[in-house]
Amino acid sequence: MIEDLSQETRDHTASVVELASELVRRPSRGGMDDYGPVLDVLEDWLVARGLPHRRLHDGAGAPVGLLVEIPGGQPGPWWTLDACVDTAPYGDEAAWSFPPTCGDVVDGWLRGRGAADSKLAAAMFCHIAADLAPRAESLRGGLAVLLDVDEHTGGFGGARAYLTDPAAARPAGVMIGYPGMDEVVVGGRGLWRATITVHAPSGHSGSSKTTVGAVTRAAHLVRLLDAIELPGVDQDSEFPLPPKLSVTAFHGGEGFSVTPDRVDINVDVRTTPAFDAGDAETLVRKAVAELDAELPAPVPTEVSPVAAWPPFRLAQDEQPAAALLNTAAEAGLTVRPKTAGPSNIGNLLAGEGIRATAGFGVPYEGLHGIDERAHLAELPRVYAVYRRAVLSLLGS
Repeated sequence: MIEDLSQETRDHTASVVELASELVRRPSRGGMDDYGPVLDVLEDWLVARGLPHRRLHDGAGAPVGLLVEIPGGQPGPWWTLDACVDTAPYGDEAAWSFPPTCGDVVDGWLRGRGAADSKLAAAMFCHIAADLAPRAESLRGGLAVLLDVDEHTGGFGGARAYLTDPAAARPAGVMIGYPGMDEVVVGGRGLWRATITVHAPSGHSGSSKTTVGAVTRAAHLVRLLDAIELPGVDQDSEFPLPPKLSVTAFHGGEGFSVTPDRVDINVDVRTTPAFDAGDAETLVRKAVAELDAELPAPVPTEVSPVAAWPPFRLAQDEQPAAALLNTAAEAGLTVRPKTAGPSNIGNLLAGEGIRATAGFGVPYEGLHGIDERAHLAELPRVYAVYRRAVLSLLGS
């Protein structure tokens, strides 16, 4: 029973917290810090327990993650536990009431940047791999633990390196260890992103000749984009969220005396099964054509797509969502399946045909903000749920 499993895992909790504390004490801000020290902590722990692992690298040879692989003794699908060990920046350190890298436990809270997102989950997943390794021969398929150090950059370099590694078994599904006990993310809106370059003749702001500058044209385009009527929730698809369009950046010009000849606008469109990336691009290009017709310029406005991820949504009976939700219910927890508005690494995996969940972990505060901390009282139960879910997927 899950109650027995949870009681059994209480002995592991102190070790999980000890490893997580060491990880928090190693700064690993995405795109800012050297990831070597945090990876060294993980590798030392894995070596001490004889767990097979290797570093993952990007095309330039930089480390982007660590992969632990526990092959089962029987044929079957592989499943992956994924947690990032890079973190968000600290922000204003003077606003913190404790050092961002303290890694201590006070009043039942693990404190410091990465405690919630997601070094505690990384430590927990390493321990689950160590738990299962002695019984690997009885398991079907295999378990991989992916520890990504290129997640908060938005590059997801660890996941990309994992999926393109010819030596790695391709997973049937991935459980991503974001914190929070109330919800399991089983879907998310996709995205289509583009940079729009608006042109116009440059000129002196004090000239007696009036010209429609790039800033004016770009501002008009923003108004056209903001006025677009997007469809609502599509009831037939059972996807619970509508699409959304946002202008997220506007760059151009310098000083006061020159009207610029170029402005770049970033557009982010969140997509759904009924309104996909093609629909988003068509709508944006229609607004651009309207701009060029109403306010012509010698150079047409350019649309340069930069990213597209599909939306995804798992049914509650699809794996690995079913394993995680059912095991949480057995543990006496009320956990809701959620389709998220923001995109996450699950969208990247969905584009590869890999089913993913995100979320389910301990309660937390200050994620990506000041005074980040993770509450440890529920750690034994969270650990038990993940361990039991993995065992059910591996046929044990």
